[in-house]
Amino acid sequence: MSQKFRNFCRNYHRDIAYIFVGLILSFSISGIALNHRRTFNSRQFVYESEAFSMELPEDKSLITEDFVKSKLPEIGIGNEYNTFRIQNGELRIFYDKARAEIKLETGEGEKEWYGKRIMLSEMADLHQTTNPAWIWYSDIFGIAMIFIALTGMFISSGKNSFKKRGWWMALIGLVFPLVFLIFIM
Repeated sequence: MSQKFRNFCRNYHRDIAYIFVGLILSFSISGIALNHRRTFNSRQFVYESEAFSMELPEDKSLITEDFVKSKLPEIGIGNEYNTFRIQNGELRIFYDKARAEIKLETGEGEKEWYGKRIMLSEMADLHQTTNPAWIWYSDIFGIAMIFIALTGMFISSGKNSFKKRGWWMALIGLVFPLVFLIFIM
């Protein structure tokens, strides 16, 4: 590889990385948080919870919007009511910045008040937004990441070059996700 080509790769690799460093960090931090979404909510945190119990009808078809609204004073959350859902054997009642979950079989429940995780919540939203302008920007970011990856392979020369040792490290980087996808997932 010529020195001119390596300089081109180095310069554009660096400059494009500078342009996208904010998004790289944002996607990396929120991606780590989203990987652990079963044990950690990246959008909100519970700051108070309280156990309670209530009588539920034997016939679960009687749990309607009117029934739930009639029980709101008994639950005593106080925040504005939004909606309810019956899912996985639980009655889930959603409020503004609060929720109540009641087991249908026992009537035992827990009410929780939660707050928004500043910055992390917004970063996590970047992964799921469907705003057309953001989709275009994300596509440009994806192309830039491909460019950064490819130019990074040609920055070094000599014994640390892609040709000498980088190719097998890149191969390891490709094999691991493939093995994971094929045999573990």
